[in-house]
Amino acid sequence: MKKELPGGYELDDSAARVDLAEVHRFLSTECYWSKGRSFETQVRLVQEASRIVGLYHEGRQIGFARTVSDGVLFAYLTDVYVLPEYRGRGFGAMIVRFSVDEGPFAHTRWILHTVDAHGLYKKFGFAPPTARTLERQAPS
Repeated sequence: MKKELPGGYELDDSAARVDLAEVHRFLSTECYWSKGRSFETQVRLVQEASRIVGLYHEGRQIGFARTVSDGVLFAYLTDVYVLPEYRGRGFGAMIVRFSVDEGPFAHTRWILHTVDAHGLYKKFGFAPPTARTLERQAPS
């Protein structure tokens, strides 16, 4: 599914269109949650995702989000970013809206992990974790 935006911007959920090298470069070097992630891991994450959303301007990948879901009860939003030079224009909200509210998993419970951008996610109904939330980290 594609969505045209003003100014030549576009949201697209085609995994085949993702610029894997650019997504890997940004996530593995710029993002606290994925620093050092290998290219092979990034490729597999895109291949295994339930949905990928890319933000593009004139063919260049400038934003990204990945969703993992069972398709029935839950969806997990992760790896959301917009390149720094494109921030402050509402693109993060557009990516989240397209991923969460306008996609095939809009009917599910959504979860995510983040230490920042809480204000952005609150706009889409995300709340702080509750006392019922448990998490098990991957073994080192």
